[in-house]
Amino acid sequence: MTASLLGLAAVGPVLAATAALVKLSSPGPVLFRQTRVGRSGRPFELLKFRTMRQGASGPEITAGHDPRITRVGRVLRKTKLDELPELLNVLRGDLSLVGPRPEVPRYVALYPRQDRDFLQQYRPGITDPATILFRNEEDVLSRAEDPEAEYVQVILPKKLGIYRRYLENASFLGDLGVLFDTARVIVQPDRAPR
Repeated sequence: MTASLLGLAAVGPVLAATAALVKLSSPGPVLFRQTRVGRSGRPFELLKFRTMRQGASGPEITAGHDPRITRVGRVLRKTKLDELPELLNVLRGDLSLVGPRPEVPRYVALYPRQDRDFLQQYRPGITDPATILFRNEEDVLSRAEDPEAEYVQVILPKKLGIYRRYLENASFLGDLGVLFDTARVIVQPDRAPR
Protein backbone atom coordinates (compact mmCIF):
# COMPACT_ATOMS: atom_id res chain seq x y z
CA MET A 1 0.00 0.00 0.00
CA THR A 2 2.81 2.40 0.90
CA ALA A 3 4.60 1.53 -2.35
CA SER A 4 1.48 2.28 -4.39
CA LEU A 5 1.00 5.63 -2.61
CA LEU A 6 4.62 6.54 -3.32
CA GLY A 7 4.22 5.37 -6.91
CA LEU A 8 1.09 7.45 -7.38
CA ALA A 9 2.80 10.51 -5.92
CA ALA A 10 5.86 10.00 -8.14
CA VAL A 11 3.87 9.56 -11.35
CA GLY A 12 1.16 12.10 -10.52
CA PRO A 13 2.21 14.58 -13.23
CA VAL A 14 2.48 11.76 -15.79
CA LEU A 15 -0.99 10.52 -14.81
CA ALA A 16 -2.43 14.02 -15.24
CA ALA A 17 -0.74 14.59 -18.60
CA THR A 18 -1.77 11.16 -19.90
CA ALA A 19 -5.36 11.66 -18.77
CA ALA A 20 -5.45 14.99 -20.63
CA LEU A 21 -4.05 13.37 -23.80
CA VAL A 22 -6.65 10.60 -23.69
CA LYS A 23 -9.47 13.09 -23.15
CA LEU A 24 -8.33 15.47 -25.91
CA SER A 25 -7.52 12.78 -28.47
CA SER A 26 -10.90 11.03 -28.69
CA PRO A 27 -14.37 11.24 -27.17
CA GLY A 28 -15.17 9.04 -24.22
CA PRO A 29 -14.05 8.43 -20.65
CA VAL A 30 -10.40 8.70 -19.63
CA LEU A 31 -10.38 5.35 -17.84
CA PHE A 32 -11.16 1.91 -19.21
CA ARG A 33 -12.68 -0.49 -16.69
CA GLN A 34 -12.72 -4.24 -17.18
CA THR A 35 -13.77 -7.10 -14.94
CA ARG A 36 -10.84 -9.34 -14.01
CA VAL A 37 -10.56 -12.29 -11.65
CA GLY A 38 -8.59 -11.69 -8.45
CA ARG A 39 -7.57 -13.59 -5.35
CA SER A 40 -9.99 -16.32 -4.26
CA GLY A 41 -11.76 -15.98 -7.61
CA ARG A 42 -13.21 -12.60 -6.62
CA PRO A 43 -14.00 -10.35 -9.60
CA PHE A 44 -12.78 -6.77 -9.50
CA GLU A 45 -12.68 -3.79 -11.84
CA LEU A 46 -9.23 -3.27 -13.38
CA LEU A 47 -8.43 0.35 -14.26
CA LYS A 48 -6.40 1.46 -17.28
CA PHE A 49 -6.23 4.54 -19.42
CA ARG A 50 -8.60 4.10 -22.36
CA THR A 51 -6.71 3.22 -25.54
CA MET A 52 -9.64 2.30 -27.81
CA ARG A 53 -12.39 4.27 -29.44
CA GLN A 54 -15.50 4.66 -27.34
CA GLY A 55 -18.04 1.92 -27.99
CA ALA A 56 -15.52 -0.26 -29.83
CA SER A 57 -16.54 -3.91 -29.67
CA GLY A 58 -14.68 -7.03 -30.62
CA PRO A 59 -12.46 -9.72 -29.11
CA GLU A 60 -11.07 -9.35 -25.59
CA ILE A 61 -7.55 -9.84 -26.93
CA THR A 62 -5.92 -7.25 -29.15
CA ALA A 63 -3.50 -7.83 -32.00
CA GLY A 64 -0.89 -5.32 -33.13
CA HIS A 65 -2.84 -3.30 -35.70
CA ASP A 66 -6.29 -3.47 -34.12
CA PRO A 67 -8.33 -0.65 -35.74
CA ARG A 68 -10.13 -0.03 -32.44
CA ILE A 69 -6.96 1.45 -30.91
CA THR A 70 -6.56 5.24 -31.09
CA ARG A 71 -3.30 6.92 -32.15
CA VAL A 72 -2.64 8.03 -28.58
CA GLY A 73 -3.68 4.57 -27.41
CA ARG A 74 -0.95 2.95 -29.53
CA VAL A 75 1.70 5.05 -27.79
CA LEU A 76 0.22 4.34 -24.36
CA ARG A 77 0.19 0.59 -25.01
CA LYS A 78 3.74 0.55 -26.38
CA THR A 79 5.09 2.46 -23.38
CA LYS A 80 2.76 0.70 -20.89
CA LEU A 81 1.57 4.11 -19.66
CA ASP A 82 -2.00 2.83 -20.07
CA GLU A 83 -1.40 0.63 -17.01
CA LEU A 84 -0.48 3.41 -14.56
CA PRO A 85 -4.04 3.63 -13.14
CA GLU A 86 -3.55 0.06 -11.90
CA LEU A 87 -1.65 1.65 -9.01
CA LEU A 88 -5.14 2.57 -7.76
CA ASN A 89 -6.00 -1.14 -7.89
CA VAL A 90 -2.93 -1.80 -5.73
CA LEU A 91 -4.09 0.87 -3.29
CA ARG A 92 -7.54 -0.77 -3.14
CA GLY A 93 -6.00 -4.18 -2.48
CA ASP A 94 -7.07 -5.77 -5.79
CA LEU A 95 -3.48 -6.06 -7.08
CA SER A 96 0.07 -6.21 -5.84
CA LEU A 97 2.96 -4.62 -7.71
CA VAL A 98 4.37 -8.03 -8.68
CA GLY A 99 2.22 -11.10 -9.28
CA PRO A 100 0.55 -13.02 -12.09
CA ARG A 101 -1.52 -10.76 -14.33
CA PRO A 102 -5.26 -10.96 -13.63
CA GLU A 103 -7.29 -12.39 -16.49
CA VAL A 104 -10.84 -11.83 -17.69
CA PRO A 105 -13.38 -14.42 -16.44
CA ARG A 106 -13.77 -15.95 -19.91
CA TYR A 107 -10.14 -17.06 -20.04
CA VAL A 108 -9.94 -18.03 -16.36
CA ALA A 109 -12.76 -20.49 -17.10
CA LEU A 110 -10.37 -22.19 -19.56
CA TYR A 111 -7.59 -22.72 -16.99
CA PRO A 112 -7.02 -26.33 -15.96
CA ARG A 113 -8.63 -26.69 -12.53
CA GLN A 114 -5.33 -27.27 -10.70
CA ASP A 115 -3.87 -24.06 -12.18
CA ARG A 116 -6.98 -22.05 -11.37
CA ASP A 117 -7.08 -23.32 -7.78
CA PHE A 118 -3.36 -22.65 -7.33
CA LEU A 119 -3.36 -19.14 -8.80
CA GLN A 120 -6.42 -18.00 -6.90
CA GLN A 121 -4.53 -18.41 -3.63
CA TYR A 122 -2.48 -15.35 -4.58
CA ARG A 123 -3.12 -11.68 -5.26
CA PRO A 124 -2.54 -10.86 -8.95
CA GLY A 125 -0.12 -8.11 -9.90
CA ILE A 126 0.74 -5.33 -12.32
CA THR A 127 3.82 -7.14 -13.62
CA ASP A 128 5.51 -10.53 -13.46
CA PRO A 129 8.03 -12.59 -15.47
CA ALA A 130 5.35 -13.55 -18.04
CA THR A 131 4.49 -9.88 -18.61
CA ILE A 132 8.14 -9.22 -19.42
CA LEU A 133 8.50 -12.26 -21.67
CA PHE A 134 5.25 -11.50 -23.55
CA ARG A 135 5.75 -7.71 -23.63
CA ASN A 136 5.19 -7.80 -27.42
CA GLU A 137 2.18 -10.11 -27.24
CA GLU A 138 0.05 -7.89 -29.49
CA ASP A 139 2.68 -8.12 -32.24
CA VAL A 140 2.84 -11.91 -31.88
CA LEU A 141 -0.94 -12.17 -32.11
CA SER A 142 -1.04 -9.92 -35.17
CA ARG A 143 1.07 -12.49 -37.04
CA ALA A 144 -1.17 -15.42 -36.04
CA GLU A 145 -3.71 -16.81 -38.48
CA ASP A 146 -6.22 -17.05 -35.61
CA PRO A 147 -5.17 -14.71 -32.76
CA GLU A 148 -7.78 -16.08 -30.36
CA ALA A 149 -6.65 -19.68 -30.88
CA GLU A 150 -2.99 -18.63 -30.61
CA TYR A 151 -3.69 -16.96 -27.28
CA VAL A 152 -5.74 -19.80 -25.81
CA GLN A 153 -3.71 -22.74 -27.13
CA VAL A 154 -0.15 -21.40 -27.10
CA ILE A 155 0.36 -18.23 -25.04
CA LEU A 156 -1.99 -18.88 -22.13
CA PRO A 157 -0.53 -22.32 -21.23
CA LYS A 158 2.98 -20.82 -21.32
CA LYS A 159 1.87 -17.99 -19.04
CA LEU A 160 0.31 -20.42 -16.57
CA GLY A 161 3.60 -22.34 -16.34
CA ILE A 162 5.55 -19.11 -15.77
CA TYR A 163 3.07 -17.97 -13.11
CA ARG A 164 3.45 -21.23 -11.22
CA ARG A 165 7.26 -21.16 -11.33
CA TYR A 166 7.28 -17.53 -10.21
CA LEU A 167 4.90 -18.15 -7.28
CA GLU A 168 6.70 -21.29 -6.13
CA ASN A 169 9.97 -19.33 -5.93
CA ALA A 170 8.72 -15.82 -5.07
CA SER A 171 10.92 -13.65 -2.86
CA PHE A 172 11.33 -9.98 -2.04
CA LEU A 173 14.62 -9.77 -3.95
CA GLY A 174 13.07 -11.65 -6.87
CA ASP A 175 10.20 -9.17 -6.97
CA LEU A 176 12.66 -6.26 -7.00
CA GLY A 177 14.35 -7.94 -9.96
CA VAL A 178 11.01 -8.24 -11.78
CA LEU A 179 10.28 -4.55 -11.16
CA PHE A 180 13.75 -3.60 -12.40
CA ASP A 181 13.41 -5.78 -15.52
CA THR A 182 9.95 -4.34 -16.21
CA ALA A 183 11.28 -0.79 -16.03
CA ARG A 184 14.22 -1.75 -18.24
CA VAL A 185 12.11 -3.26 -21.04
CA ILE A 186 9.79 -0.24 -20.97
CA VAL A 187 12.73 2.16 -21.33
CA GLN A 188 14.63 -0.10 -23.77
CA PRO A 189 11.88 -2.22 -25.39
CA ASP A 190 14.17 -4.01 -27.85
CA ARG A 191 16.61 -5.16 -25.20
CA ALA A 192 16.05 -8.59 -23.67
CA PRO A 193 15.72 -8.76 -19.87
CA ARG A 194 18.47 -10.40 -17.82
